[in-house]
Order: sequence, then structure tokens, then C-alpha cells
Amino acid sequence: RDKGGRFEAAHGGTLLLDEVSTMELPLQVKLLRVLQEREVERVGDVRTIPVDVRIIAATNREDIFKEIEEGRFREDLYHRLAVIVLRLPPLRELRSDIISLAEHLLGKLNKQDLGFGHKKLSANAKTFVKKQSWRGNVRQLNNVLIQASLMADGDTLHQSDIRAAIEDAPHRSKEVHEHQLG
Repeated sequence: RDKGGRFEAAHGGTLLLDEVSTMELPLQVKLLRVLQEREVERVGDVRTIPVDVRIIAATNREDIFKEIEEGRFREDLYHRLAVIVLRLPPLRELRSDIISLAEHLLGKLNKQDLGFGHKKLSANAKTFVKKQSWRGNVRQLNNVLIQASLMADGDTLHQSDIRAAIEDAPHRSKEVHEHQLG
């Protein structure tokens, strides 16, 4: 009752609702009410609290209208959220940008000094990275770069390092997580 929620914390600012299309229908109803009424109720309290929040809603579902047609996402909520719609294409549609993004991510990793030195991509690694489908988009690319950096010998990541990180990602996730926490 005494603890404010995310909408209260974001009052006067912006709240990101990531993967909004995966919300259960009862939660969608509550969200729609908050967006319409611009007020919230704390759990266990009947008083309403006004909120002024800009919403950014994101989804990785390529066809939100299919979700609406199949009854998994409320059409009225879509129209409430879809004031400005930006479609960000997946990495597989941005082949010309993948290397720049990979180098940017490696640069950020290098600055964090996670204990594996400063890495760079070899020419064959760049070619290999560019050809991948990256179903997990930027998150997958970043994780692969971390894993490859942890396991690679030397300061240069080669195609074999990237390939190994992609193929062995489920087995290395615990090791990478422990390294990052260590």
C-alpha cells in the first residue's frame, strides 16, 4: 500500500513497456484503463493516484495485427499505444550495418575491461558475422561477442571464435554470467 509502482516512479517522464504483446489479457485491460484514465491504484488501496507518463511500447512480434485477430492482443490497446509507430528492422535486414554495430559493441566491451583484453574482429570474422541471421538481434550479437572474447586466444576474434560462440552459446551462458558477476 505504501510502495509506488512503475507508473508512479515514471510520473512526469517516460516508461518503456518491452514485449507488450506478450502481456496476458487481464493485464492488458488494466494497462488500457491506466492509459485512458491517467491514474493508478496501489495494490490494497482504493485511492487513485494521477500519473502523467509518456509510454514507449515495444514488441518483437512482426505482425501485431495477427495477434489482434487471434485474440491475444486487444485492438483498443493497440490503438491507444500506436500514436507513433516505428518499425525497427531486424539485423538480418541491415547487413550493411552489422559490422559497424559489432565493432561498436566490441568497443563498449573493451572499455568495460572485463578481463579478456581489447578485442577486434579479423576480416574473416567480419564476413562470417555479416552472413549470420541473428535471430536474437543485437542481444544475440552482443552475447556472441562476449563469449567469443572470453574464449579466444589473443586480441583478434576469428571466424572460428564467432562460430564456436554461436554453436556453443547455451553451454557457455553460465560461464559468461559467472565471469560477468565475478
